[in-house]
Amino acid sequence: MYNEEEVLPALVSRLRPVLAGLGVAYEVVAVDDGSTDRTGELLAAFRLGWPELRVIGLRRNSGHQAALTAGLDRAHGAYVVSLDADLQDPPEKIPEMLELARAEGLDIVYGIRADRASDTGFKRWTAGLYYRLVRRLAGPSVPAQAGDFRLLSRAAVDALKALPDQQRVYRLLVPWLGFPSGRVTYERAPRPAGRSKYPLGRMIRLAVDSVTGFSAAPLRIATWLGGFAFLVCLTLMVYTLGAHALEHTVPGWTSLFTGVLFIGAVQLVCVGLLGEYVGRIYTAVQNRPTYFIGHDTAHGEAEGRVPEGRVPAPGAGHDAAHAGAAIPPPAEAGTPLPQGSSGMRT
Repeated sequence: MYNEEEVLPALVSRLRPVLAGLGVAYEVVAVDDGSTDRTGELLAAFRLGWPELRVIGLRRNSGHQAALTAGLDRAHGAYVVSLDADLQDPPEKIPEMLELARAEGLDIVYGIRADRASDTGFKRWTAGLYYRLVRRLAGPSVPAQAGDFRLLSRAAVDALKALPDQQRVYRLLVPWLGFPSGRVTYERAPRPAGRSKYPLGRMIRLAVDSVTGFSAAPLRIATWLGGFAFLVCLTLMVYTLGAHALEHTVPGWTSLFTGVLFIGAVQLVCVGLLGEYVGRIYTAVQNRPTYFIGHDTAHGEAEGRVPEGRVPAPGAGHDAAHAGAAIPPPAEAGTPLPQGSSGMRT
């Protein structure tokens, strides 16, 4: 969650009855991603009357994927559902996800946005372009129109935590695991309150992280651009020699000028692509934690503590609101959770 004070009452009023109706023990892990409004204060107030609510506060805004990592690192349940706090993804679908996972023995259940009429035309167009791109680069296993609303089994969560990736994009990492999966569809709703924390710049950053994190195709594109530039230069060379033989050297200035501009542009594109990959190597070498825990109501962790033996991955760089529910299996329905194992997650 990041600056979601306006939508929090609606989230709690819809999420709590859904989870209570499951008939099993659960926790809600709320990661406050460095909010500067009253989000943390409201979470503390809701927690007084909701013992299953656990609040994790990050010391600074770390970004959407990093905050999601913080929640996955600390969720206790045998099943974990990640859910945007903006209520554009309906919490009422959680029972259907859980039932499908149990009935068919699935480790992953994706929430698929079958209808995005609530989004702007530009948003729908860019989202469609993004999914076509990543499916072409990362493979058809990436479900189209699937965001970060999904159910994961404990095995899937543990597999994600074991991955060494730092700049994580869970929309691609989760399908990459290859675990048995299913889907539920829903209509994406408009925000009931507040405003989006996912502007165009952060969407572009997510797309860049998705492409450079899962494919070397951009480097191959740079190679092809270099080959194409060589062919253009070869053609211009033949043209220049012909013009010189016919003593028409002055007109050659246009082609020379165009060739120089083209080669310069190709070089800049190639250098930029290389820079993206070098930047990822630089980040990996630094090995800095992506998030620092300021407080955790379940464990009372000291400020700045990082999960033991775990270096969280840098986020995609965009702020977003997430909540999640970790749900133990039916056998644990009558078993109380560990002391303080309640909370809502980003």
